[in-house]
Amino acid sequence: MTLRYLTFTLSEDTDGISTLDAMASTRPESHAEVMREVQNILDWAHRRFPDRHGPIEDGMAWNHDLLVQEEDGGWHTVTLSLAGSPQFIDAFAAEFGDAMD
Repeated sequence: MTLRYLTFTLSEDTDGISTLDAMASTRPESHAEVMREVQNILDWAHRRFPDRHGPIEDGMAWNHDLLVQEEDGGWHTVTLSLAGSPQFIDAFAAEFGDAMD
């Protein structure tokens, strides 16, 4: 799946939890496209890892945080963070590798 707006950066915290972070800031006319990308990613994660969404430290495969803000001048900023197990990160890279730094 090709993503046009979201590019993810992978990081790992001191507890060994991997996180993928992406942010897109767009004019109002492109906001719906960004939100479709977000929904496509979340739909993929739910299909690929059903019943495994929740805190990683509780043994789940993935979790997410989504923040949508309207900025001055009508800009919309969308931030999507995905925390994942090694299996989730590998599957994400196989599916969305072109969208990773």
